Amino acid sequence: EGNPYTWWVGKANEKHYYWGGSGPGIQKCACGIERNCTDPKYYCNCDADYKQWRKDTGMLTYKEHLPVSQVVVGDLDRPGSEAKVSVGPVRCQGDRNYWNAASFVTSSSYLHFSTFQGETSADISFYFKTSASDGVFLENLGNTDFIKLELKSATEVSFSFDVGNGPVEIVVRSPNPLNDDQWHRVMAERNVKQASLQVDQLPLEVRKAPTEGHTRLELYSQLYVGAAGGQRGFLGCIRSLRMNGVTLDLEERAKVTPGVKPGCSGHCTSYGMYCANGGKCVEKYNGYSCDCSKTAYDGPFCIKDVGAFFEEGMWLRYNFHSPGTSMKDLVSRTLLSSADPEITVPDLNLNKEELSFSFSTTKSPCVLLYVSSYTPDFMAVLVKPTGKHLQIRYNLGGTKEPYNIDIDHRNMANGQPHTVNVTRNGRDIVLQLDHYPPTSYSLPATSDIQFNSPKALFLGKVIEIGKIDQDIYKYNTPGFTGCLSRVQFNQIAPLKAALRPTNTSSHVHIQGELVESNCGASPLTIPPMSAATDPWHLDSASADFPYNGQAIGDGVNRNSAIIGGVIAVVIFTILCTLVFLIRYMFRHKGTYHTNEAKGAESAESADAAIMNNDPNFTETIDESKKEWLI
Repeated sequence: EGNPYTWWVGKANEKHYYWGGSGPGIQKCACGIERNCTDPKYYCNCDADYKQWRKDTGMLTYKEHLPVSQVVVGDLDRPGSEAKVSVGPVRCQGDRNYWNAASFVTSSSYLHFSTFQGETSADISFYFKTSASDGVFLENLGNTDFIKLELKSATEVSFSFDVGNGPVEIVVRSPNPLNDDQWHRVMAERNVKQASLQVDQLPLEVRKAPTEGHTRLELYSQLYVGAAGGQRGFLGCIRSLRMNGVTLDLEERAKVTPGVKPGCSGHCTSYGMYCANGGKCVEKYNGYSCDCSKTAYDGPFCIKDVGAFFEEGMWLRYNFHSPGTSMKDLVSRTLLSSADPEITVPDLNLNKEELSFSFSTTKSPCVLLYVSSYTPDFMAVLVKPTGKHLQIRYNLGGTKEPYNIDIDHRNMANGQPHTVNVTRNGRDIVLQLDHYPPTSYSLPATSDIQFNSPKALFLGKVIEIGKIDQDIYKYNTPGFTGCLSRVQFNQIAPLKAALRPTNTSSHVHIQGELVESNCGASPLTIPPMSAATDPWHLDSASADFPYNGQAIGDGVNRNSAIIGGVIAVVIFTILCTLVFLIRYMFRHKGTYHTNEAKGAESAESADAAIMNNDPNFTETIDESKKEWLI
């Protein structure tokens, strides 16, 4: 049905559905591009589903998506279905001069080279990337003559010079910011007839030279790449700097220059993995930062849970469109979309959802989360009254009753934090609870697979106009009491939008006082146990579970446990010693008598003694041949 079973995850934790030999946005393998797949109905050899092994291979060359951090392979649960995946190393190749780069980490840092010889002709080109709004790229001075290239503002690049006829400046203005930490190309040229400047693919700006006057550019100072003379320097990276066809070796000069570093790998190459939970690494020139805006987390590394305590009767509603926005305006909005291109369909019908959150409560029943729509479609996560179990409920149409997933193997209203992760892709649903292995489910064959026109997301209680599912209505009173944390639905983080000022805060409406708290944020860190030792895998539904599970969380508790263990060992040793002494004392106070059978002294063994004394060994031993302890 067009929904892929397999994908790979690249930079910024984004999913990609294209493969080696194909390109971004093209859901094909190399054979699909070349039209020579095993089965012409499909765009990958492996989709042929033949009994013989088939292979798809190729190079992933779109640098902005690399490196590959994860590969997910599905559709393997059928008999005889197998897959083998290998990911090769990242290889970099190309013109060394093209990537000859330097990083300027302070505003006063610069590189110097010999005087630029461009009396009648100057041809300069380079690439730059920066997060700063201004700075001088390069400059060379004479007595009155000069030549300079600079970033004048976030959207302006300037090329200025003076050959003795007065300063001339050419400015290229970009409709988009140039300080977006992406590579931009600058090409400047000056000769006796004209001067020109171009940035990326923007229109070329040209200035004609005067018909009379000076034409020679006379320079005497060194060429400065970066700033000199007290001007604000360039903060960022410059690479592939060519002047009149000669590439300047920025890397070698940077090795011996304070404030400048060779290359432009950036801090994110080395430390980007510390941006957790889908946070995006952003380059800074004295370090890096993590952009957590598209996550439900906060903090420097996107690991701080954003959560809140809900009192009884309190609720939060997140509207998927801004107040006052018409349905016609919704066509262009992509708030609901995740990184997957299939979600950004124009009519806002969802083929897939990714939901994750953490909660803790002691009361049931209650509605933890509810997603409503302009149609009868809905999605809900509930805690049921019987057994205090978790239930995931989907109603996408096509069935008489909603499709329910009941997690009935443990009490979810025990006051402990629990994590819930639900992913739906078409008809397939994957649910993971706490640290237990994910479990797969499938919507009924008659069910629709599109979540039509989602309207709002509710936390704590459902306050919606129109008809509501009877069980939802019944569980809705008095409402959820407890903690919710790190709630994320696709790329929407409703709690974070309510507690942190963001551009989506206008979508949030709250009834009651929302108090920030991390009481629902710390899931148990006990690793999954095998079925043989896991008490939750007991067959008897009425079994008494001996341990409801609270991990020792700090150093004080661990020290107490160690001290208690040592004391127990000492007490046990003392008791064993006392028992031994008492037994030894009473042993010597008694008298031990024995009447041994004759012939025992010459016997080789105890068994032989008995047999030698009594040939009729099978007969009963009389009373005179017994031993007793007095």
